[in-house]
Amino acid sequence: MQEDGFWNDLDKANKANQELSNLKKDISLYKKINVDLKSLQEIIPILDNDNSLLDEVILNLKKLDNDIKELEINTLLSGEYDSLNCFLEIHPGAGGTEANDWAGMLLRMYERFCEKNNYKYEIIDYQKGEEAGVKSATLKISGYYPYGYFKGENGVHRLVRISPFDANKRRHTSFASVSVIPEFEKVGDIEIKENDLKIDVFHSSGAGGQSVNTSDSAVRITHLPSKIVVSCQVERSQLLNKMRAIEMLKSKLYQLELEKKNEELNKVKGIVSSINFGSQIRNYVLEPYTLVKDLRSGYETSQAFKVLDGEILEIIKSVLKGC
Repeated sequence: MQEDGFWNDLDKANKANQELSNLKKDISLYKKINVDLKSLQEIIPILDNDNSLLDEVILNLKKLDNDIKELEINTLLSGEYDSLNCFLEIHPGAGGTEANDWAGMLLRMYERFCEKNNYKYEIIDYQKGEEAGVKSATLKISGYYPYGYFKGENGVHRLVRISPFDANKRRHTSFASVSVIPEFEKVGDIEIKENDLKIDVFHSSGAGGQSVNTSDSAVRITHLPSKIVVSCQVERSQLLNKMRAIEMLKSKLYQLELEKKNEELNKVKGIVSSINFGSQIRNYVLEPYTLVKDLRSGYETSQAFKVLDGEILEIIKSVLKGC
């Protein structure tokens, strides 16, 4: 970072700066644990003669235990792509308004999680549902090991609740799929032929606010050979949206190439065959009781509404430990 011209390539500089930030956080936590451990080792023998410090020692032991658990999670983020930024896509399953609303609830959940845990997110694509929720949404997430933390969200999420759209107040089950893709850095060799692309331009939409672009600058690209579809509407310029969509497409194509070369790399992105009953990774039950249960790690909590408000860190950690 001290080299001349380091900041001339802003993208490269930002990635290096993020890597430095991640390393500093890991090292700082490791040093803190060592200091706290030595301090406790010095104090505990004194308790034989003076137990006035007992409450303070118990409190510090609990803090140390939490720090060690966090360090344990950090050691699990050693995958080849864990440090990369990621794209998180949400698509509703069958069910119209119900499923669209559920997809919108998931989008809000991830936005709240990012805000509470110092992750930066950018809405790359947002297709509003006709009555409620979203038809599709894509976030670009950056921060501390984004793909490492979010990769466990990949799969089908199932909601059970009393429908707010049902006049008879019946219980409904809705599904939505979440797809998490690393923002690969080695996509320069991916060649995309113009003839293989179907490019549509459409009216931009958004969740609201002054920053929403309302011109015909949004771009949707379909890669005909692979049937992959990407969209971008975050930029004011149609050209910039196209460029960003192409980068997302390259990441997806690069991922497919890796999966073809080595089946082991299917762990990078789970394959979602269908968005329906029996294929889910996590259940969110709001009626007749409240329960969120991850079907891979077995983690469960009755605080369903807190989870939907973004408090999913413990669930994410449980999935990381189970991998």
